[in-house]
Amino acid sequence: MARRCGRATSRFSGDRRITPGHIRTWTTCLCFGLFYASAAGVGLYSASDQILPLTPENVNSLLLNSTAAILVEFYASWCGHCVAFSPVYKSLARDIKEWKPAVDLAAMDCAANENRKACRNFGITGYPTIKFFYAYSNDTSEAQAFKGFPRDVRGLRHKIIDKLEAHREPWPPACPPLEPASQAEIDSFFETNNVQHLALIFEGGKSYIGREVTLDLLQFENIAVRRVLRTEEGLVSRLSVTEFPSCYLYYPGGNFTRLRVNIEARSFYSYALKGLPGVVRSGRPPPISIDVRTNTTEEPWRPFNRSRVYMADLESTLHYSLRVELAAHTVIRGEDLVSLKEYVSVLSKYFPGRQIVTNLLKSVNSWLQNQTGDEISYDAFREVLENSAQFPDTALPDGVRWVGCQGSLPYLRRYPCGVWTLFHVLTVQAKNNGSSDSLEVLTAMRHYVHSFFGCSECADHFENMASESLLSVNTLSSAVLWLWSRHNRVNNRLAGALSEDPHFPKIQWPSPEMCSSCHVVKENREHRWNNEEVLSFLRSYFSANRILTDYLDDESQVLSKQKEKQASQQKAVEAQRHLERKVREAPDSMAHPQLQLNVQEETEEEEEEDEGEEGPQDEDVTDEEEEGGEGAAPDEKPSEPTSWAKPGMEVGRGRRQAHRRPSIVGMRIRALQEDIVDLDSFVNQHYKAKALEMAASSRFKQRTLQRKEEPEPRPMFGLGMQLDTGLGMAGLQPIEEDFKMDVGQKARKRLKKRDLTDEYSLQEAELSHGGRWMSLLSIGFSKVDVSLCVILYFLSSVCLLTMYLFFKTRLRLRRAKVALP
Repeated sequence: MARRCGRATSRFSGDRRITPGHIRTWTTCLCFGLFYASAAGVGLYSASDQILPLTPENVNSLLLNSTAAILVEFYASWCGHCVAFSPVYKSLARDIKEWKPAVDLAAMDCAANENRKACRNFGITGYPTIKFFYAYSNDTSEAQAFKGFPRDVRGLRHKIIDKLEAHREPWPPACPPLEPASQAEIDSFFETNNVQHLALIFEGGKSYIGREVTLDLLQFENIAVRRVLRTEEGLVSRLSVTEFPSCYLYYPGGNFTRLRVNIEARSFYSYALKGLPGVVRSGRPPPISIDVRTNTTEEPWRPFNRSRVYMADLESTLHYSLRVELAAHTVIRGEDLVSLKEYVSVLSKYFPGRQIVTNLLKSVNSWLQNQTGDEISYDAFREVLENSAQFPDTALPDGVRWVGCQGSLPYLRRYPCGVWTLFHVLTVQAKNNGSSDSLEVLTAMRHYVHSFFGCSECADHFENMASESLLSVNTLSSAVLWLWSRHNRVNNRLAGALSEDPHFPKIQWPSPEMCSSCHVVKENREHRWNNEEVLSFLRSYFSANRILTDYLDDESQVLSKQKEKQASQQKAVEAQRHLERKVREAPDSMAHPQLQLNVQEETEEEEEEDEGEEGPQDEDVTDEEEEGGEGAAPDEKPSEPTSWAKPGMEVGRGRRQAHRRPSIVGMRIRALQEDIVDLDSFVNQHYKAKALEMAASSRFKQRTLQRKEEPEPRPMFGLGMQLDTGLGMAGLQPIEEDFKMDVGQKARKRLKKRDLTDEYSLQEAELSHGGRWMSLLSIGFSKVDVSLCVILYFLSSVCLLTMYLFFKTRLRLRRAKVALP
């Protein structure tokens, strides 16, 4: 295995002395081989790396007869050299991403069982092996191997350019000419090409900058790039070129101007040329003007400063994250709950928002940390998020208002931009506040994106980046730089995608115009980032004191809107409860339509009298209320309203008191036997249910029937619900005068309910026409019962009269017999 790893990098010739260095190398290969043997089917590259994965099913269709040249790496996932080379190959893919129409990158894992036959067909005997497939190749044998290829991006990039220049016919149709341009070609260029800008890069014969920039601008329209050697004296003298390399913009009629850049290097040229007026990506419309955007987007365009962060974007991100994205999860449990706790904890610590927002985040975090169960419902979380407890100066603005993250179209940028901005701010705040955990913010972001981020493919890409290198972060500064570098990696991958906003192209940020000191070049004029300057720029750009508060609502407006929202929600809940109560009452109304109609008429009349009365009252009457009804002071005036009367209702109450009938107090209702189904028991049961229902109704006030001037004590009777099945009569059971003294508090409450029931029955009888004399008996008797009672009393009277006459006559006859001699 060690020899196979070494075959692609060095050849053994003759006897070699084994040194400790060789032993360490072989040991490393062995360790990597054992570690990655189990992952042979997984491979070293993922979809996030912009490298085409080759399989037996697609290898021929991708490599043969392709319109683009393809560079392929054949590797084994267990090989240590392959593992070490994989970051370079990934960086190469990102570096030449714009060259894709002319040349693309692919890879095949020969350690996978399904790929071994294809690797043998390509003649692969050692790993890693790189082969260059020309465009329109007809046979796999036509591929050319890179022997002794360099292990750096710059060297590989130059190798690819050399192969492209030596490309045989047919030439890749998307590849521009890479040979040096002549003065005659430049003079006639605009006659045969319809472009707006022509960039001439003057350089030496061994320089690759001109060809690299030409391929970098391959996917852009309205611009062409040509390489001019310093030996082309006619053009050099005409444009007065004195520095090599240098770039000039050439226009029809011989007009020209020098392209001003900070450093004469490839990346600076590419940045500047892509930003010229009219230069757009191929197949994409040009950036639309602000006036047009105002008419095509849902909201008016908000002018903003591109070099600043806006608090409106951060609060909009919180709204969408906590109210929209989390709402997709009805129940949050397990690892998702842990992710949510980490996310809210980081927000409560480092979010540099307004006081009302930070108060809310702390309140939500405190509630979450106190949840000891394995799951929570989103409804419970939302109650805390909406500040249902109404803590003062605590609110999160509702809705989104994008400013720095707004897009030229409603579906561009916005929330993804806000998420990146939010976590950049949090990492910088953790750095400025001196957090003790360098991975605290990044871990919270990783878990939140994995558990809740709506774009599942985006979440997978981010997880791939995190699993690859997140553990290498060991300081707060490296955490800030890690997130910045991964953001640039995502920008590189999405550049040119349909999700890219043409008005905000995805570039490697910050641009040289925004931070010139962040960009430097090596001695070989290769671009590199100055990490110290980048860190300083990020800490300044995302610092809390530079965040703009434009376009934000005032805190008082936010709090008032929250109160209005809570009031409307409360009304909706009450309406729902009312509807549910109506649904429960529906069966009774269908079974007894006439009784329900009487109740409705009673309710409507009571609404007219009690308009403006408050909501439902409790059924139970406390001891204090009972004592207040009985123990009124003797010097109180009789006309003074009782404690439950409303102001302005004394006159109406007095009118009712004028014809109120005395009710039977203290009736005990026995439970009805289930096997009694005759009409009388059914009617009594219905009246019992209706009385209890009206006692619990929201429109019924708790009242006491006791008067301030108590009448003379008289015996009381209890009403038993054990009805005579033949006559439907109820038995009255005597109750002692000290009944209330002997029974408990629960019995007194039931007594109060029966009093309310009696009062309602009396009121219903009073409102009926032609039946006022029935009010004394309307405690549970129907008209049939009363008629039957009258008939029985009449028959009883007739029977008694008959018996009286019979015995009187018989007595006279006996007296007469005794008187005879």
